[in-house]
Amino acid sequence: MSDILDHAIKALSEKLGDGYDGTAKFQIEGEGSIMVDSDGVREGDDEADVTMIASVDTFRGILDGSVNPTMAFMSGNLKIEGSMGAAMKLGSALS
Repeated sequence: MSDILDHAIKALSEKLGDGYDGTAKFQIEGEGSIMVDSDGVREGDDEADVTMIASVDTFRGILDGSVNPTMAFMSGNLKIEGSMGAAMKLGSALS
């Protein structure tokens, strides 16, 4: 696992606590994917209700609070595949 994925998994675990009601995948371009579900946060590339795709810098900003997930989506820096409702719920949890 890369240092970037390792850091992202730790940061997501801190923000989401006991997990997420549903399944979400964070696809970090050039690095890999992270799964989030009721069991917590882990590296993986399983099917998910929603997939969020972005660069390392965009995900880093979302996780450290310097990038608003909604604004990243609106500006094209964050792509979403799947359930928009699940994406909005996850975006609220990360803010």
